[in-house]
Amino acid sequence: MTTQPAVLRYTAFSSDPEGGNPAGVVLDAAGLDDHAMLAIAADLGYSESAFLTAPPEDLGDASDRAFTIRYFSPKAEVPFCGHATVATAVALGERIGPGELLFATRAGNVPVSVTEEAEGLRATLTTVEPRVEAIGDADLTEALAALDWPAADLDAALPPRIAFAGARHLVIGAATRERLADLAYDFARLESLMHRLDLTTVQLVWRESGTVFHVRDPFPVGGVVEDPATGAAAGAFGAYARELGLVPASSVLTLHQGADMGRPGVLTVELREDDARVRVSGTGTRIG
Repeated sequence: MTTQPAVLRYTAFSSDPEGGNPAGVVLDAAGLDDHAMLAIAADLGYSESAFLTAPPEDLGDASDRAFTIRYFSPKAEVPFCGHATVATAVALGERIGPGELLFATRAGNVPVSVTEEAEGLRATLTTVEPRVEAIGDADLTEALAALDWPAADLDAALPPRIAFAGARHLVIGAATRERLADLAYDFARLESLMHRLDLTTVQLVWRESGTVFHVRDPFPVGGVVEDPATGAAAGAFGAYARELGLVPASSVLTLHQGADMGRPGVLTVELREDDARVRVSGTGTRIG
């Protein structure tokens, strides 16, 4: 009889178990097939869960702190998930100590640094190389119709784009905080469009100041209405903001997410002029 591996529960981007984005974490998934991993993720009902196995051979002799990581939503596997990466890194940091980790994801290798701070452990992931592309007018019109957002409610200074830093996200800017707070969308219609465009979330953004943003991420393709704190989208947004010249090439951005869901979290996004990749960091803690 096969013993079910331990399924840990951590939240990412908050030091409060009631904040941030919960994730399931399985530190030893060697005995699980795809069906079993999907079943665990569906049973938990979190936006994503992470599953660790041994690293691929090409990661060399760092194998004691290197792992293969896979991510499952309640409905499907996703190539990369930032909050589950942070949650997993914090869980590992509690067990093997702070330091450098390396995760082999389906989107590429993602290094993570875990540090001890006054508020607890903090994990900083470095994304794969990002890219930003335009969205067609018809697809944008369909997205706005599914969201029930009039074009007049958009922020012209935040033009819609599709951004990638491990997963694809459609970035749409809201003109006001009130527009961002009022989210009631057509789940099936937005899900259909997202599948067609291979999107993981739609990142809705309101700019509070030069480097402070409030964001929300509908996630119907994952089987949940909204993601409380989205690390992959934060990385993609950092690339978007730099590509469009919205922030200096070297910047530290603060993203607030989850307050409208009652699970506030904070994501820190660092851009470096000499590195196209984006660093996303946050705290994390065990739930229960």
